Amino acid sequence: MSSTPRLAQLDALRGIAALAVVLFHYTTRFDEVFGHARDPLVAVPYGYLGVNLFFMISGFVIFMTLERTSRPLDFVVSRFSRLYPAYWGALLLTFGLTHLIELPGKTVGLDVLAVNVTMIQGFFGVPHVDNVYWTLEVELLFYFWALLSHRLGGASGLRSFLFGCLALRLVYAGALALFQVDLPWVGQRWLLLPYICWFALGVAIYRLSRGERGQAADRADLTLAAGALLVMALADGPGWAVLGAVFFAVLFGAARGRWTWLEHPALIWLGGVSYTLYLVHENIGWAMLRRFEQWGVEVHVAILLTLIGASLLAQLLTAFVERPAMRWIRDRYRAGRPAKPVPANG
Repeated sequence: MSSTPRLAQLDALRGIAALAVVLFHYTTRFDEVFGHARDPLVAVPYGYLGVNLFFMISGFVIFMTLERTSRPLDFVVSRFSRLYPAYWGALLLTFGLTHLIELPGKTVGLDVLAVNVTMIQGFFGVPHVDNVYWTLEVELLFYFWALLSHRLGGASGLRSFLFGCLALRLVYAGALALFQVDLPWVGQRWLLLPYICWFALGVAIYRLSRGERGQAADRADLTLAAGALLVMALADGPGWAVLGAVFFAVLFGAARGRWTWLEHPALIWLGGVSYTLYLVHENIGWAMLRRFEQWGVEVHVAILLTLIGASLLAQLLTAFVERPAMRWIRDRYRAGRPAKPVPANG
């Protein structure tokens, strides 16, 4: 559990976002790929938007981590210990269980598994063992740019980088809309232009939620948030800007500890397993769901059983891999570099 109410509420929001993605994959997306035996009474066609909330929370957490670390290696160890042990565990589970239970068209060979260990397989054109891993590449690339820009210019350096990317996002969108010119995708990919607005909003929320930092800093961060929403409206459409504003309000409230209902034990637990649940839910879940429905299990019962199974796997992976490995890596690092501890949260 997080050590402060605001971080507990932030974790709970991350858990809700993960659950939305899971339900989208088990209802709408599964039906598109494999087809349910019959249509579920309730579908979650917009659950994929949980990923956008993930990116906002990442912007918040990454800036918090950067401010709490004095050396680049502190930041690298913090992020590595948070992401990689759980990812490697989920990778092996997904590879093994999808071969055991069978999931046509979604299993891969050992060569693909080996490259997936890096977490950056997409940059080499290698398939993901599970398609949800694409977001991890986006996260890693944002970590790189955030660390680089923050080391070069501190908070203003990261803010300047984000403003530059927002401007470039408008250039790309304007070239396509006004001149039907599709600018090179490589620029969008390496600078995260399709997702940069969400990261920028998260960074602005962290900065604004701290309070009493001075009017100039607040104006700069409010301008960053307003700029991100404006770019959303112009490049993606007004609906996306409205969604961004709603997510901004919800996340800002959590950052200030205002949503006490998020501190319910069930939501705190969900937040605690959100990362591992996200990692194991899709292909393993689809394999289980497909098998249940082949056995004649009623569709809603099959979805519920699959959700329970994925949650149990997530809990086991969190308890026996993610948390022990993260503690071990950070403790070993602290023992070698005692001057400044790696942040415990995030």
